[in-house]
Amino acid sequence: MAEINTKTLNTGDDAEYELIYWPGIPGRAEFVRLLFEEAGVPYKDHARTPDQAVAKVLALMDLKNIGDDSNPPILAPPALKHGNVILSQTPNILIYLAPKLGLSPPATETAFYHLNQAALTILDGFSNEVHETHHPIAVSMYYEDQKEEAKKRSKAFSEERAPKFLAYVQRLLDSKTSGGGPWLHGDRVTYVDLVLFQCIDGTSYAFPKTMAQLKSSGKYDGVFKLYEAVKERPNIKSYLASDRRAKYADGIYRHYPELEDTIEVEVTLSK
Repeated sequence: MAEINTKTLNTGDDAEYELIYWPGIPGRAEFVRLLFEEAGVPYKDHARTPDQAVAKVLALMDLKNIGDDSNPPILAPPALKHGNVILSQTPNILIYLAPKLGLSPPATETAFYHLNQAALTILDGFSNEVHETHHPIAVSMYYEDQKEEAKKRSKAFSEERAPKFLAYVQRLLDSKTSGGGPWLHGDRVTYVDLVLFQCIDGTSYAFPKTMAQLKSSGKYDGVFKLYEAVKERPNIKSYLASDRRAKYADGIYRHYPELEDTIEVEVTLSK
């Protein structure tokens, strides 16, 4: 086996953080932005300069790009550049940043992996599955060409999947590891709380009727209390009111009213 190149381990934390993503949508990069914003750490968001952003994304995705001595090629954004380190995949970027920004324990502690476990589950339910509601067949197809399948997938999400994942998050909040406050782990905010905030916010945009009904059920009060607590944190509140926060558009979270036409969340909740 070839010797592992350790050059990427020598990056100082004083190096500039650069976030590379498509312009015009929050997308998967938004989870990363929230960490920087909460921590008050400067970062260069290339999405704010559209021409530059598209060029950088396409360069990273170019089939001729085979990486460099320290970094393998990536498949798709978001990408984080920190000194000579280039990383992709949202959860991977999050666990790289969280300890550096004071938003998780160090990777030497078991709690670090428990937090990653929670983040991966939340992203599965309220990011990946939400995206699949409007593109259930193929991402290469237009929504309009798979609308009927999207309606079926959305009905299942609203009536089965969303309640299931909300119930899991509520269990996390009810657990002994959650501590006494509103947070998912211990008595302080971590990056997983920020992940949950964005997931609830985006899903509420995409499925407003579904989320309103689930909230009013009273079964997930802790989840929505945490959402409001994150929303009111000074740095997050300032960010949400700024032009740095992109509006939802044709990204993960899309609002198609017809996808909620036949939902029966109340029936599922009463079972």
